[in-house]
Amino acid sequence: MKSTRLRNLPPVDTVLNTPAAGILIERFGRAASTNAIRDTLKDARAALQTGGCFVPSAEHIAAQSLAYLEKEDRSALRPLFNLSGTVLHTNLGRTALAEAAIEAAVAAMRNSVALEFDLETGKRGERDDHVRVLLRSLTGAEDATVVNNNAAAVLLCLNTLANGREAVVSRGELIEIGGAFRMPEIMARAGARLVEIGTTNRTHPRDYASALNTETGVILKVHTSNYRIQGFTCEVGTWELSAIANKASIPLLHDLGSGSLIDLAAYGLEREPTVREALAEGADIVTFSGDKLLGGPQAGFVVGRRDLIAAINRNPMKRALRVDKIRLAAIEATLKLYRDPDRLAERLPTMRFLARPRQEIEACAARALPHVAQAVGDAFAVELCQCRSQVGSGALPLETIESAGLSIRASAGGRAIEDLARRLRALPTPVIGRIEKDRLVLDFRCLTDEEAFLSNLPHLRNDATTATDAPVSERRASLDGQP
Repeated sequence: MKSTRLRNLPPVDTVLNTPAAGILIERFGRAASTNAIRDTLKDARAALQTGGCFVPSAEHIAAQSLAYLEKEDRSALRPLFNLSGTVLHTNLGRTALAEAAIEAAVAAMRNSVALEFDLETGKRGERDDHVRVLLRSLTGAEDATVVNNNAAAVLLCLNTLANGREAVVSRGELIEIGGAFRMPEIMARAGARLVEIGTTNRTHPRDYASALNTETGVILKVHTSNYRIQGFTCEVGTWELSAIANKASIPLLHDLGSGSLIDLAAYGLEREPTVREALAEGADIVTFSGDKLLGGPQAGFVVGRRDLIAAINRNPMKRALRVDKIRLAAIEATLKLYRDPDRLAERLPTMRFLARPRQEIEACAARALPHVAQAVGDAFAVELCQCRSQVGSGALPLETIESAGLSIRASAGGRAIEDLARRLRALPTPVIGRIEKDRLVLDFRCLTDEEAFLSNLPHLRNDATTATDAPVSERRASLDGQP
């Protein structure tokens, strides 16, 4: 009986001649289609050998193969709805870029551009020139350069100023950033010898002064943007530290981390030191990110003294860390938005999300409530809720913002909420919320396209992993029963 069923499996050529296989070949080519059909037949054969009864037809095999290749072809980087309540969610690519930045990047992708070409002289130019003037204007720096992220900026600066020499830093500022990258390890890779001073919670001017010697290459001050030390604390401000550095003729490097070009208090957020302020207070070099509070693409900016920037640009490592024309175009367009701060929240998604009033978010959630309730079914209770959003990406770690959304609770216990979260992630446009206190919270702060969100909900189903979209290794069960 088993052998009869095995013999009844259609051969590859028969499957390839079905109408469904024609679509398959048109979409993915003959080679990929043939391989997918063979894999599907292999799974069908294994299912029959282990007691399965269903013998799939040639059309069924072709349809299974098509569904599998469509699943494989779907990008893991496809858009999603960030309802997690974290605006700059590192794992979700942080925030969307401004339309001006997107348009500039697309134009650079489609065309040749004067990346390192001076149109006026007809000679070779510098790619940093496209943003140098903007950065100088926005920060008050003598000069500026750009690399692919802030960790690279710090690495490059340390390697230039303190390779084979000492770098003095407070113990309270030896930060760890995402992915377990720690400042001491970055310093070691840069060739700098770490000199820790002070204690975790208290560092004094005398600690810096007593650590300086002929082997000191740089004093490093790190803004603890991703955590706060509170209570019995003491740190040396940039003004005072600058005086110590100047007296010893040692450059002061200030890593601002997330960085900000404007006073965030204007948007109702906790005040963060701006790049302009750090330079005005005496920092010789300031490094900061382009893709966090600044709201642009991933980048690391280095601004400060002209002679030090020139030395940094001469470092061979700079070429390995430079940005391409696409990102540079988006950076330039984003920086230009800061020339008109009064309209920044209208044009820059990061600021728009951070400044979005709770009443507007609540109204959006209220409109979505009946649709979400219908989609999740009677097994869940859906209610409007007040919640708190956070900035994310290591910026303003203690700051939360009044927000609103939907709270979803399961009527039964068990893993119903975890299963619902999984089903939402499996939607054509995944929906990412957060689970807290046995409920799934959907924070609507970052939801801008309500129509797309609502049209996505009918796809919610009880089993997010079906026979038609599971990987080959998971499709055997579907081949045991009826299609």
